[in-house]
Amino acid sequence: MCGINIILSSQPGPVGLAAVQRMNDAIAHRGPDDTGIFSGGKVQHVFLGHRRLSIIDLTAAGHQPMTSSDDRFVIVYNGEIYNFCDLRLDLSRAMLGSSVQPYGFTTETDTEVILAAYKAWGTECVKRLDGMFAFAIWDKQEETLFIARDRFGKKPLYYWASDEMMIFSSEIRGILASGLVKPVLNSSALCEYFQYQTVYGQDTLIRNIRLLEAGTCAVIKDGKMKGWKYHETPSSHRTDLQSLTLHQIRKMIHEGLSRAVEKRLVSDVPFGAFLSGGIDSSAIVGLMSRMHTGKVKTFSVVFREQEFSEQQYADRVASKFNTDHTNIVLSVQDFLNTIPDALAAMDHPGGDGPNTYVVAGATRKAGIKMALSGIGGDELFAGYDVFKRIHKMRRWWWLNLLPPDLRKMLALPANKFRQTVKTEKIASFLQAGTDIRELYRVSRQVFSDDQVRKLVQTNCGWEIRRILKDIPELPDNFLLSQLSLNEMHTYLHSVLLRDTDVMSMAHGLEVRAPFLDPSLVDLILGIRDEWKFPHSPKKLLTDSLGDLLPAEVIHRKKMGFTLPWEHWMRKELYTLCDSKIRSLSQRGFIGKITPVELWERFLKKDPSVTWSRLWHLVVLEDWMQRHAVNE
Repeated sequence: MCGINIILSSQPGPVGLAAVQRMNDAIAHRGPDDTGIFSGGKVQHVFLGHRRLSIIDLTAAGHQPMTSSDDRFVIVYNGEIYNFCDLRLDLSRAMLGSSVQPYGFTTETDTEVILAAYKAWGTECVKRLDGMFAFAIWDKQEETLFIARDRFGKKPLYYWASDEMMIFSSEIRGILASGLVKPVLNSSALCEYFQYQTVYGQDTLIRNIRLLEAGTCAVIKDGKMKGWKYHETPSSHRTDLQSLTLHQIRKMIHEGLSRAVEKRLVSDVPFGAFLSGGIDSSAIVGLMSRMHTGKVKTFSVVFREQEFSEQQYADRVASKFNTDHTNIVLSVQDFLNTIPDALAAMDHPGGDGPNTYVVAGATRKAGIKMALSGIGGDELFAGYDVFKRIHKMRRWWWLNLLPPDLRKMLALPANKFRQTVKTEKIASFLQAGTDIRELYRVSRQVFSDDQVRKLVQTNCGWEIRRILKDIPELPDNFLLSQLSLNEMHTYLHSVLLRDTDVMSMAHGLEVRAPFLDPSLVDLILGIRDEWKFPHSPKKLLTDSLGDLLPAEVIHRKKMGFTLPWEHWMRKELYTLCDSKIRSLSQRGFIGKITPVELWERFLKKDPSVTWSRLWHLVVLEDWMQRHAVNE
């Protein structure tokens, strides 16, 4: 796992070389083990920068930028390819019935396998890569740059373009560190940020800095970029699963998740697993313990204050699987002390992040460079309340018969007597009717459409609506899979995966996600609702695992990092929050309702203003100040 930087310019000279060096320095946390730069080109001038976190082949042979054996192609790469050994075997010998010639490998890295695959199969090589990745390959002969990003967007690749230059980086701060891009606020994304605590899709909060879409690759030649999707969202359910029994489906899930875990255990450095004591992380640890020869190293961040601690569940799982377990014990004050560092680590503002920062930092300090995570389990197996809620609301089919204005009138009584976040959400659901896209969109809102228009005075670009519209509609008995697709294209991509990447790489820790194995995802999305409905938490998953998990883990209340943010923001974090909220309220884009008004209502314990409606605004102002973002 690493960090990559690229500058492609029509202008020669030392400017690009100095800029890419600054970019490498800015993302040094992503790759503390090694650094390198390549420059070349006659018509188009390319500068490739790399920061290395050594996971596979720890020798100097893994240095990047790496050049192909024929000296034609140069690569910078961030990620892990899990099937690189199989691809290496294919590419190191003449392949029958094909024009592919044997490749003479000189390293044990997956990086060189990508180079060989590109030489053999060209841009089609991405379809053969099983892993998480973002990379760029420079063709010295054709003076073209090929870039690609993995299917689910686990590894980021941001870019900025002008008529004379294109800049790419693993992080926004890398592009800004070049000194060639001014940090100007992308005001059209503000509404979405206020409403959802993030910016969805390819947009960012910096004008003209965009994110290469997941499952996408592109070729840049003569300053022109031509991109295409190499991985598409399933447009229909899998008909081959419909004739199988539930027993057969469960067996396929067990085998599929086991394979996904096994392939992610390839590493030349000490590794372990996050263990919260919940279903997803416990399942990963249980399967790891069955296939790993030694004791699995597991890590839990637990709190001295019992009301916030999950230690009893993590200890039960660690004991069952006889893991080499470490409880990293923190006090609530310890967690509070990390918040400034977590804010500094944020590459793009958001409503979450400190939790991941704490877990990743503690794991890395324990000597672990790679860890497996249960991320993705909730999205696949209907682990969030929204799955059951929207599934039940399909019974309200009669709402669609009513005119929108009448639905709005029905929603008014929900807010009439005592306005709370819950009553506001009910009103929004009533107005949405039974439209799945609208119901899902409303479920993820922090503020309603009307509230956002009063908070922000700018033209709003609603990327989430475009994303949801582009997701293919599945048959009625695959509603849960439809919601899974919604989650994966929005919240998972733009919140969970982004936070996991940035906050883990802030500590030089690689995180792998078995639940997001493409084959497993394809399988779960093809299973109809009657077998997937979570009558008990993630029932299909737990039933598929048999007796792997302790009963108390399966039936425990979902907790996560349930911390006293309400209290902190009124007490320990008051000075930070108050100064940021008041500063944000002076910004030119603030509308009729100011954050200060919400803040003062929050301090008076107004039930309609929760901490989650304010924290991401604190983060926004901190991020704008830290990166000197101009309006």
